[in-house]
Formats: sequence, C-alpha cells, structure tokens
Amino acid sequence: MRIMAHAAPPLALSRFAVLVEPPASPGDRRHYSDWLAPVAGCALQFHLNHVAPSALPLQITQVEAHPHAAQVFLPVDVDRYVVTVMPGKDTPDPSGAVSVILPGTVGLAYRPGAWHAGITVLGRPSHFAVLMWRGAPDDDLFAEIPPLSVAAPGAMAGLAV
Repeated sequence: MRIMAHAAPPLALSRFAVLVEPPASPGDRRHYSDWLAPVAGCALQFHLNHVAPSALPLQITQVEAHPHAAQVFLPVDVDRYVVTVMPGKDTPDPSGAVSVILPGTVGLAYRPGAWHAGITVLGRPSHFAVLMWRGAPDDDLFAEIPPLSVAAPGAMAGLAV
C-alpha cells in the first residue's frame, strides 16, 4: 500500500497526537502538562535520542503503541521529520494511515494507545528529547504490518523521491 506524506498536518492527525507548537508572541506560554499526567505504577522517563536520517519514499513494516501513556517528542536539533499514524485499538489498521512531514520547530505528543511508526528524520542526523511514563510490562507494543510506502508530497506513483 502507498500513502502520500502531507506537507502540512491534516486534521486527521489530531485523532492520534497533538502538535507541540511554540506560542506566537514573546512572553506567552502554551501548556501541555495534561499530556504528562501521572500513570499509576509508572515513573516519568526523560531521554535524548539520536536518529539517523532517512529519505522518502519510506518503507514501513512495523508500528508501535504505548497503551498507558502519551509519548512526547521535542525536537532539539532537527530539520524535518515524518510522523506516520494509523487507527486501531488492539491491532493497527494500515488502511487508515496518515503521514505528515513536520518542521523541526514543532514537537509532537502521541495519545496513549496511538499506533505509529518510529520517529523518522529527513535531511541530517537529529536529536529529540522524549518524555513518557514507563514501568508497566506492556509499555511498548509492536506490530508487523504489510509494507506501507510513504511517498513525498507531489510524488508521482512509482517514482522514487
């Protein structure tokens, strides 16, 4: 199956995540604390990761979900990155997949239980600060999916970008 990555976040992304965007005016604040509400039996984890760059089209064969807690990604040194999400409660449904290219100035908080591909960066090696409550035996669920090709915006069918 092939889907197109949107250059701007479609409304459909809001079912799976919220964008963590900076406020428009100096001195303003946007609050996202409700995304980090405590999860019983878990501890808040914070780490920085290093992600090697990829190129479009992407081939996705595995997705993950975190049933108990939101997972927050804050770009630290990122040009652009690709977010791919899909519906499903116990198992992912790739037929409803949505893919978005985000700038490195916008973070993302996945809703608990949202099926998503691993973080994918474009252009150059990148770093994210990641926050998530962890400690349950099933913090991370992984599922194999039929190959899903994510193409660049405006790419013609069958052409590599």
